[in-house]
Amino acid sequence: MFDILHTHPDFLIINKHPGVSVHKDDGDTLLLQAIASLSGDDKLYLIHRLDKMTSGLLLLGRNSQAASELSALFAKRTVSKFYLAIGSKKPKKKQGLISGDMTRSRRASWKLINTQCNPALTQFFSAAAMPGERLFLCKPHTGKTHQIRVALKSVGSAIVGDPIYNASSKADRGYLHAFALGFDYQGERYQFVCDPREHQVLGNKWREAPVSQSIDAWLTPWTLNWPTIK
Repeated sequence: MFDILHTHPDFLIINKHPGVSVHKDDGDTLLLQAIASLSGDDKLYLIHRLDKMTSGLLLLGRNSQAASELSALFAKRTVSKFYLAIGSKKPKKKQGLISGDMTRSRRASWKLINTQCNPALTQFFSAAAMPGERLFLCKPHTGKTHQIRVALKSVGSAIVGDPIYNASSKADRGYLHAFALGFDYQGERYQFVCDPREHQVLGNKWREAPVSQSIDAWLTPWTLNWPTIK
C-alpha cells in the first residue's frame, strides 16, 4: 500500500503504491490509519492528493500546526512537483508548456479547452521510450484534478494504462508517478526523489532500457533548464 521514505518530526514522506486511494469517500482514512499505525502517530494530515492510479511521493503532516504551514506552501504554489509518465503515442510536441482551462467532460473525466481564464499549467520534457511510446517528465504549476493525465492526452499521448483517458490501453498499471518534491520549511530546503525503478510494485515499464536511461538523466529534476513561464 505504501513505503515510508522519510520521517521528520513534523511530516512524513511516503511512496504511495498505484491503485491505492487517498480520497475520504474511497478509503483515505484507511490509508492514513495504516501509515499512522506504522509511524506511531495518533493522527496524520493529508497535505495534498494523488489520484488512485498515481504512485509516488505524498507528504503527510504529523501535527495540525505543521499541516497548516505545509498546506499553505501548496496553496501559494511554492512547492516544486515533478511527475514521470509514459504516454502511448508520439506527442504533437516533444517539450514545452501545456496551458488551458479544464472543464468537465463525460462521467469522471475532464478535458482541456483553449480559454485561459484560470488555466492548468504543465511544463514537460519528453524522451524516447519503447516503440510507439514516449516518456514524459512533467512539472505542473497548478494543482487541478487529473491535470497531467488531461494535459498529455491533449498533446496526443494519453498515459499507458490510464483507465479513464486511455481505456483501450492494457498495462499492469496507469503509468503516472509523483517523482520528486522540493519545498522550504522553517528555514530549511527539502528535496525528495522516489525512483520508480527501485520498487517492483510500481510497475515493470520504468525499467525498460530507453525509459531507464532517460530517468537517469532526470534524477535531479529541479536542476534542469526549465524555461521561465511568461
